[in-house]
Order: sequence, then structure tokens, then C-alpha cells
Amino acid sequence: MLEAVKKLNSKPDITVKKVSHIYETDPVGPRSSRGSKQPVLRNNTTKDEPDYFNAAVEVETVLDAQELVGVCLDIEQNMGRVRTEQWGPRIIDIDLLLYGDSCQLSDVTVPHPLMHTRGFVLYPLSDIAADMVHPVIGLTISQLISCQKSAISFQHGVRKLNDLKLVV
Repeated sequence: MLEAVKKLNSKPDITVKKVSHIYETDPVGPRSSRGSKQPVLRNNTTKDEPDYFNAAVEVETVLDAQELVGVCLDIEQNMGRVRTEQWGPRIIDIDLLLYGDSCQLSDVTVPHPLMHTRGFVLYPLSDIAADMVHPVIGLTISQLISCQKSAISFQHGVRKLNDLKLVV
């Protein structure tokens, strides 16, 4: 993760401004099971794949959203990411969470349509942008967390690693 943040910061048109704590999370969401076309919900009770690590980074850039996504995809590829399975294990995953107002890029919607329901996204984001307003929903990141805390799946498996923070 630190390598990805350093690579972002090394780009001439990108400056990393803030970095969240690291959060360890159970794998969640649908995933195609081997040999079956039916998605299965993962709660990782079988530990068939490792936990994920999540963080959020605020950058300043002159790049437009599509160019920034391109930089992120290049970094993923250079770090060895191979896209073989949707929602499957991966070495690195860099997502563009917010970029000004909402926008639809060629293959990405910003903000992600389910961002407000994902604790593994909102908790790290709240470390660096708790008062930022979601451009579609109109609530701050802190307010979104408060609204979602009653959902068991929202908090389940999200653990803040207090002693770990990325420093660039």
C-alpha cells in the first residue's frame, strides 16, 4: 500500500495531501465461486482468502478524472495486479472515490454508486475528509457513517489498525 501511495506522489501532476490510517477488513460482497456461475456472499468465516487492507488518500492534481483513473490503473498494473475475477483477491486496488461533483467516466462512476454503504470505504475516508459532502447524497462522510452504523454488514469486519498509518 505504501508503494502505491509513493508511486502516486511521484507523478509530476499529483501531490498526496493526506493519508488515512490503515483498516483491516474481511472480504465482502458477491464473488463467483469456482466452477459455479452463481455469486456467493463472503463473510470469510472459512478464511479461504486473506483479509483486505484499506486506506484513503487525498491528492491534489491538475489531471481530469479520466486521466487520474488511468494513472491509478497504470500503478496497479506496474505493481502486478492481474484482473482475473471480479471482486476476487488482488494485490492492489486503487479506486477514485470522489472527484468534485459526480461524473460518469468511460468505465467508472464517481462517486461509486455503493460507496455510502461500505464501511471499508467510509471509515478510512472519514480519517481524512470527515466533513466532505457526498456530491449526490448531500451528507458528509461522518453523517453517512452515522446513518449506516445500524447495518450489521456495514461495520462487520472493519478494524482500524491504530498503530499503522502510511507516511509519504
